[in-house]
Amino acid sequence: MFKKTIRKQVHLNGTGVHSGKDVNLWICPSESGKILFQRKDRGDASVGLDIEKIQAMHSSSLICGDMKIRTIEHLMAVLFVFGINSVLIKLDEEELPFFDGSALAFCDALERAGARTLSMEKKSISIKKPFLIKEDNASIHGTPGDGFKITYIIEYDHPCIGRQELSLKINRDTFRKEIAPARTFGFLKDAEKLREKKLALGSSLDNTIVLDDEKIVNGPLRFQDEFVRHKILDFIGDLSLLDGRLSGYFKAEKAGHSLHLKAVRFLTENKEFCEIA
Repeated sequence: MFKKTIRKQVHLNGTGVHSGKDVNLWICPSESGKILFQRKDRGDASVGLDIEKIQAMHSSSLICGDMKIRTIEHLMAVLFVFGINSVLIKLDEEELPFFDGSALAFCDALERAGARTLSMEKKSISIKKPFLIKEDNASIHGTPGDGFKITYIIEYDHPCIGRQELSLKINRDTFRKEIAPARTFGFLKDAEKLREKKLALGSSLDNTIVLDDEKIVNGPLRFQDEFVRHKILDFIGDLSLLDGRLSGYFKAEKAGHSLHLKAVRFLTENKEFCEIA
């Protein structure tokens, strides 16, 4: 129940999925007890995670004034599950690298870095009573429970997806094997509109499962239900903003970053629904 940092700095390089820009990323040991981000192209100032500074912009992004740190959810999920909560993350562009659309590169990097325990205690956050957050036909339901478990349900009108449901107890082993390898996905019909909005400029067949109207363009899949597994990856990354060891059962249906973040804000603002120790 103590906070951890990494033993040594690791460097990664890749392309931002939305910006399309090449980016260098350094994950550095820190004694701060916090996860801090620093834009090397914007000076030496660092910014910490704050749910009020997180926005859903086809990903989860940290916005502080005119400074943006985009697409943080995959790295945040890995840090959260690996129990690393004291690092300085430096990058020389506004968006984290996307690699192959999964979290495997971040898992490999943190395993190379190793971990060491700090003297600061880590919070424990337990769901104390049930809650329900809804947005149109999407919902997130939280209930008390031992350990950390997620059920996620998606439904798309596409022959290769349809309705998918997966329930999983989340720990380092299940995350590494069952969730981290799952890649993001997108529809070919949406590509032009996204790029008109200066989104998905770095998306490609190498980092996104692409579907046309009838089939998967660039198979094979890593899992038959890879789509719902990737949604769980994103959900874990957003729940990590609660900043503590999490216990409870979460059921999300047809949700996304916007609703994930609403659930985090709800628990942050309504302490009667969760116990913090």
